[in-house]
Amino acid sequence: MQVKETVADGLKHEFEISVPAADIDAKVDEKLVDLKDKVRLNGFRPGKVPVAHLKKLYGRSVKAETIEQLIRDTNSRVFTERGFRLATEPKVTMPEEKEAVEALLEGKSDLTYTVAVEVVPPIALADFKSFEVERPVAEVAESDVDEAIQRIADQNRPYAAKAEGTKAESGDRVTISFKGTIDGTPFEGGSGEGIAVQIGSNTFIPGFEEQLIGIGVGETRTLKVSFPPNYGNAELAGKPAEFETTATLIEAPGETVIDDEFAKTLGLESLDKLKDAVRERMKAEYAALSRQRVKRKLLDRLDEAHRFDPPPSLVEDEFKLMWDSIKSEMASTGKTFADEDTTEDKAMEDYRRIADRRVRLGLVLSEIGEKNAITVTDDEVSRAVVERARQMPGREKEVWDFYRSNPQALAQLRAPIYEDKVVDFLLELAKVTDKPVSRDELFKDDEEDATAA
Repeated sequence: MQVKETVADGLKHEFEISVPAADIDAKVDEKLVDLKDKVRLNGFRPGKVPVAHLKKLYGRSVKAETIEQLIRDTNSRVFTERGFRLATEPKVTMPEEKEAVEALLEGKSDLTYTVAVEVVPPIALADFKSFEVERPVAEVAESDVDEAIQRIADQNRPYAAKAEGTKAESGDRVTISFKGTIDGTPFEGGSGEGIAVQIGSNTFIPGFEEQLIGIGVGETRTLKVSFPPNYGNAELAGKPAEFETTATLIEAPGETVIDDEFAKTLGLESLDKLKDAVRERMKAEYAALSRQRVKRKLLDRLDEAHRFDPPPSLVEDEFKLMWDSIKSEMASTGKTFADEDTTEDKAMEDYRRIADRRVRLGLVLSEIGEKNAITVTDDEVSRAVVERARQMPGREKEVWDFYRSNPQALAQLRAPIYEDKVVDFLLELAKVTDKPVSRDELFKDDEEDATAA
């Protein structure tokens, strides 16, 4: 076997490899001898089929399989000897001319091919014990619990039909039937029967709810509105529409008394039990936000401490995934780069920077996990699948079957588990200092993280 490196450009390498025809024939003969004891042919006793006869019947297909296996084995040996960690699948190029292929299959020529690959650069890991990060921690105040319970009470407040002849006011719940048109033509999804609308909830198209103020039961009005420019349905976005609307019921909101009886309507024994449940839920929410904050700060430190050029193809793949998603979202919402106070060129530059960071951090986290024998167990993945199934009641079997038959989807579940385990490992080594913050500060950080790279 001869190996000649023809390209060594940064992380990109290419080799020209030649395997003698005699070596290929020897491998083919080994396979045919092995096949002799397995194949069943009419007229021959088991194990007694002459190798020459097998070669006549199966020689070309066995040689093709042998060549494929030789290429895989040879590539693996070449990369292992050089200590390469592959960033991409090897790209093998073989002669395509009919004469060359025939000569190879007939054993008249050596196997000669090129293989191109991109490798992961050596990564010098930082001293993680020198990392210092702050973890924002917020206490759940009683006022926060009271506000949360009040929101629950508002969502569960009773409604009672208003007296005959009274008109709808802001805050009332109006049950309506409507038919929508654009330029006089009905459109899909523009009609509804028995739809309850709370005036002032801002859940309908802007301007729709306000025009219901003053309507009476049995009254029909034509409501004139325009779909927002960023409306989810691009065919309707920005277009003016009219809705012929009839009110069938008007209800006024009642007051909800927050007491033990109210707690019982929610399945809890008492108001104190309701407060305990809300408090625990909020503690868990705050703790999750705190972890997100400290994880972000830790990843920032990893980013600062590990500056290297990642494999270009991985960065390009990551960028393309993000950019395709951004363009698709903009197309569906009608937004433009100008709406985001940027240009397409500037946005592409920003997302390439984000792609570079994501790939580098992914490689660093992988290196840390490998060096410290951090793994994800099958049980951990199974628990993640169970959690996904719970999120889709009635479709649990469908979820299980999907992941069982889709290794790529299973890998997507495994990846964040692995990342979190590596992060936990690093937080054990780093110096983490808790920083007391208010609820508003904690949630403000959450908003900033949502827009950060």
